[in-house]
Amino acid sequence: MEAGAGARDEAGAAVAIEGLSHAFGELEVVAGLDLAVPPHSVLGLVGPSGCGKSTLLEILCGLREPSAGSVAVGGERAAAARLARCAFMPQRDLLLPWYSALDNAALALRNRGLGRAEARRRAGELFGRFGIAGFEGARPDRLSGGMRQRVAFLRTLVAGKPVLALDEPFAALDAITRAEMQEWLAGALREDPRTAVLVSHDVEEALYLCDRVAVLSARPGRVVAELQAPAPRAADRLAAITDPAFVAAREAALRALREGSR
Repeated sequence: MEAGAGARDEAGAAVAIEGLSHAFGELEVVAGLDLAVPPHSVLGLVGPSGCGKSTLLEILCGLREPSAGSVAVGGERAAAARLARCAFMPQRDLLLPWYSALDNAALALRNRGLGRAEARRRAGELFGRFGIAGFEGARPDRLSGGMRQRVAFLRTLVAGKPVLALDEPFAALDAITRAEMQEWLAGALREDPRTAVLVSHDVEEALYLCDRVAVLSARPGRVVAELQAPAPRAADRLAAITDPAFVAAREAALRALREGSR
């Protein structure tokens, strides 16, 4: 898989957002955002529903253009260039029900022009590492929710793009599976560091998986706080989230959310 080491702009950021605002007609959803994501780091976005988090990811990936301000990915500001550099993973896994797990995972490689056999070979090499070996031939309806998300994340990674845009990838999972998937994703990002922007409604999840968390206000979304994660992607999730420094950071984020929602 291609790494994201080359994805940076003149200031050394893989993602640079400056004065970004966006509105749908008269409805302003984000206003005056300034954010930067260094290479191989993970930025978390948390905030109330409707504050523009998902819209921001769509703009980042070149699926929309902002009403004002700019966003650069690897120094490139054009929408098509941003799209070429970002792999987007939405809330739903969007696996094709008539494809096997292997063919779903290989789909991103097929879209890059690889033949079916080579795409399947490359994707299949990662099934063991992702904890889904033996399920290559299973259709999505035979997979658990956590396994489906692993297939979807594998598909996102093999796209070979330097920046990942993750929109609440575990929102549909039950609490136990979600905690397991957080720990699994933390391990995957430790093993293969990527530049990523993660949207979450879960402050604890964001602080655990991200290097830095930006707290957004109610619509229009503005940054009301930026917090450094005490121990991002620690191997032992339970130890990490019960550490006093983590608890203090979580409380600070929750206070910022409450204040930003007023």
